Amino acid sequence: MANHPLAPSLGNQYFGDRVLQAWLDRALPPSMRSAINDDLDALGAHAAHAWTEARSCLRREPCLTPYDAWGERIDRIELTPIWQRGAEMAARYGLIAAGHDSTHGEFARCDQFARVYLHHVASEFYTCPLAMTDGAATALKASGNQQLIERALPRLTARDPANLWLSGQWMTELMGGSDVGDSETEAHPVGDGQYSLHGRKWFSSAVIGEMALTLARPQGAAAGADGLALFYLETRDSGGLWNGIRVDRLKDKLGTRELPTAEIHLDGTLAMPVNGLDHGVRLITPVLNITRIWNAVCALASMRRCIALATSYAHQREAFGRRLIEHPLHAATLADMQVEFEAAFQLVFHVTHLLGRSETGIANDNELALLRLLTPLAKLWTGKLAVRIASETCEAFGGAGYIEDTGIPQLLRDAQVYPIWEGTTNVLALDTLRAIGSVGVEPLLDGADNVLAEILKSKTSASLESHAMSICSALKQASQWLHRNSANANLMQAGARGFAITLARSMAAALLCRQAAYSIKETGDMRPSQALARFISAGLVDLPAENGAHPTELLDPPL
Repeated sequence: MANHPLAPSLGNQYFGDRVLQAWLDRALPPSMRSAINDDLDALGAHAAHAWTEARSCLRREPCLTPYDAWGERIDRIELTPIWQRGAEMAARYGLIAAGHDSTHGEFARCDQFARVYLHHVASEFYTCPLAMTDGAATALKASGNQQLIERALPRLTARDPANLWLSGQWMTELMGGSDVGDSETEAHPVGDGQYSLHGRKWFSSAVIGEMALTLARPQGAAAGADGLALFYLETRDSGGLWNGIRVDRLKDKLGTRELPTAEIHLDGTLAMPVNGLDHGVRLITPVLNITRIWNAVCALASMRRCIALATSYAHQREAFGRRLIEHPLHAATLADMQVEFEAAFQLVFHVTHLLGRSETGIANDNELALLRLLTPLAKLWTGKLAVRIASETCEAFGGAGYIEDTGIPQLLRDAQVYPIWEGTTNVLALDTLRAIGSVGVEPLLDGADNVLAEILKSKTSASLESHAMSICSALKQASQWLHRNSANANLMQAGARGFAITLARSMAAALLCRQAAYSIKETGDMRPSQALARFISAGLVDLPAENGAHPTELLDPPL
């Protein structure tokens, strides 16, 4: 009988996730850990069911109908079945609300992002507008605009799907991109504190939402980013018609195709300033910080799904007389993917805890600085890592990994959004340099030192102490590179990516070291320690050479 490959299967993605379980056991108070268990169990079961369901039916994509049968402009967007159920899932499991619930104090964000992590891949990227909704809620709370807070916040954080609002963040324009200072949308006063917005937004991934925060330049305002104001708008008027919004088309994207990303024109859209008529970029910064953390958490979720599927397949597929998992090189390849994921998980969920401590007002100055530094670092590193692991997953399935019906190619296409959305790797690397210019590199060094001091004090394992010294050495090298080249702006910018990745990997290693010490002491589980050893052996330092040809010398000029 021919040996046919068997489709990979998924069990409950909560109970089957050793890394998540161990982190929650270590980081959360036992009473909270018990309180959220049933919801996480349900989300883990739903994730497995959604994967099976998606393989049994044709893929659907959103559809834009610009006109009705009589030529009236309607711009109706039809969503996929999973998107139609998105608000119900988000409200039932508090995917936004949990992060703004004071019940769990500093751990509220840990609770929220554990839920997001489990649900993301099953959501068809419904998490994208949820991320912006979370960011909008956070930005409005920080704005001090009581009128908008009272109107929008209860809806943005609702646990009833009938009341839940989604929010967009409409920043990107054709000429601007990441350089939002070039934004061309204008705001004209129309009385009663309202403005009429006119302009084109090039990427609007939550146009189906009930509101949006958007940047526009008031008439007569200065050029550049400082002249932009942040505006609040509701997408529909009281009669349910578009509020001066025209949907030009839905983007035809490489991945995240179920997510209806639109190009839109604002043509008389009524809006209100959030707080003043300038410095809008500063006011929308909380949205960016929140969505970057969502991006990192969702990248983790994709990595975890890739590894779960590839490992399941390796236990079922036979080649050359034995299962793939019994071939040492294949097992080593999967192990390398796993240890990168484990380190990244520790970094990202540490950021979620820092966010919670910051929002509850108990973070010290060093933790606030560390949150500022680690947010872009976590996003940039996990974005690139998710693409690499998704690509390796395609290869781990051989020819089946190249076939659409298996669902594996979609994992790779979807992963490519992580290093692009909310700032490319280079944009975030430069943001890291700006952050260091503001708060210094010392919070990173101190944060790692504090973690590693715990390891040395506990005397859990001699090997962990050795790993701690390796991590200290890597961070020292990064700090020395920074100080040695701080006066050379061009070299600093050219080397920013390698410098940022070195910081991210080193901090991730320090945090994995802490988790390893906990696992050895509390459960006798040596796997985190073994993962740490393998992660460090792959290298922490990725600093660029400080001599040689200028990068542009290596490139051919355009014809």
